[in-house]
Amino acid sequence: MSALQTIIAEISQGEITFPTHADVAFRVRLALDDPDLHIAKAAQIIQAEPLLAARVVGIANSVAFNREGVPITDIRNAVVRLGIQFIRALATALVMRQMAGGLKSPVYQALGVHLWEHTVHVSALAHVLAVHFGSVRPDLAVFAGIVHEVSGFYLIWRSDSEHDLFADGSLLSQDAEALVGKAVLTALAVPAEVATAIEALWKPGGIVFPPKTLGELLFLANAMTPMRSPFHRLDAEVELPAMESAVLAAIVEESGDKMAAMTSALRY
Repeated sequence: MSALQTIIAEISQGEITFPTHADVAFRVRLALDDPDLHIAKAAQIIQAEPLLAARVVGIANSVAFNREGVPITDIRNAVVRLGIQFIRALATALVMRQMAGGLKSPVYQALGVHLWEHTVHVSALAHVLAVHFGSVRPDLAVFAGIVHEVSGFYLIWRSDSEHDLFADGSLLSQDAEALVGKAVLTALAVPAEVATAIEALWKPGGIVFPPKTLGELLFLANAMTPMRSPFHRLDAEVELPAMESAVLAAIVEESGDKMAAMTSALRY
C-alpha cells in the first residue's frame, strides 16, 4: 500500500489528526462556531491565541475595514468591526498556516509557502469580487478562499512528518484530493455551503460570469490569480473572453489598496 493510500485508508476510518502546534488555533476555531457566542466571549476566546489576536486588531485597522480612519486597540471592538464570520476565517487561516509553518524539509517548506501565497491571493480576490458583484457575502468568500486548498496543506504536513507522498514527482490526483479534502473540511467544521463550493473546484467546470453563487465566485477567483497553486487545477487553462477580462482587470485595479491590505492581513 502506498503512503497516499495509507492516509486515505486512515481518513476513511475517521482517523484525522492535526499537528500539535496548530492545536490551540484549531480549538479556538471550533469554539468560535458557537451560534450563541457573544462579543465579549468571542474576544476572550481570541485572546487565547496571541497571533490571531494581533491579526484581528491589525485587520480591523487596515484600509479594507477602517474607512473612517478610526484606530482600534482592543479585541472586543475589533470583533465588532470585523464580525464573527470573518474572524472564523482568520482562525481557520491560522490552522492552515501552522500546518505549513512547522515543516522540517526545505522542499516541503517551499511547497507550503507557495500554496499559502496562492491561498491568500485567491481569498483576497474572492473578497473583492464578492464586494463588487454583491451576490455573495464577502466574509463567506474570504472563508471559502482560505480553506479551498485544505487537502494540499494536510498532505504536505503528513508527507513532511511521516511519508514522502510526492517522491515520484507526481502531484495529488483529483480523486485523492476530493477524499482528503472532504475529510479535513469536516474535521474543521466548515459549513456545508462553503464545502459544496470548494468541492465544485474538484470537478470539471467552467467560468460563469458574472458569478452568482459562492462556487462560481470561488472558481473565478481561483482562475484569475497569477499565483497558481503548486498542485494541478482544472481551471489553470481557463481563459476569459476579452470583454470579461477587461471588466475584471478594472475591478482589481480599482481595489488595489484593499487587495494589498487583505493579502497582508491574511499572510500572517
